[in-house]
Amino acid sequence: MDLAELGFEFAPVGLCMLENRIIRGCNRQFAETFGGAVDSFANEPFANFYASAEDYEAIGARGLAAMQETGRYSDERVMKRRSGELFWCRVRGQSLTPDDPFQRGIWSVTDLSDERPIVELTQREREVAILTCRGLTSKEIGLELNLSYRTVEVYRARLLEKFQARKLAELVAKLSGMPL
Repeated sequence: MDLAELGFEFAPVGLCMLENRIIRGCNRQFAETFGGAVDSFANEPFANFYASAEDYEAIGARGLAAMQETGRYSDERVMKRRSGELFWCRVRGQSLTPDDPFQRGIWSVTDLSDERPIVELTQREREVAILTCRGLTSKEIGLELNLSYRTVEVYRARLLEKFQARKLAELVAKLSGMPL
């Protein structure tokens, strides 16, 4: 193994090479994070590791738009291990084909389980939580998700209750894993 291959294989963060959102190769940390042997991930759709089909579509659309602009994308999201267990992770991607961002790219995945436990959320609650962490107001989230700002406020109230937070800043801190 040359130095570059060693760096990829033993990186302390999960790495995978994707072609059109299909895993073509991954390193040991990626395999450990998602639960399987390195070779078992080859040619598997990355969609299998999203919390839901809706997440796959919505995050994919946001990611594609960002990558068309900058060639990069990053977020924090809930994903699914092979066992079915959901977990929070930080995902970052770099396209290697600027004209067709999803054609080929390298992605990193960092498991945030220790810092951010999973709370059962509906698809819509997850979307509101993610956009809240990005600093969007209720009105901005409403525009993004095609909801009234009052409906967004209802979802935020549910999130406050589920995360046992007294105010929005505390909710954001809990969602982002920051110490309170």
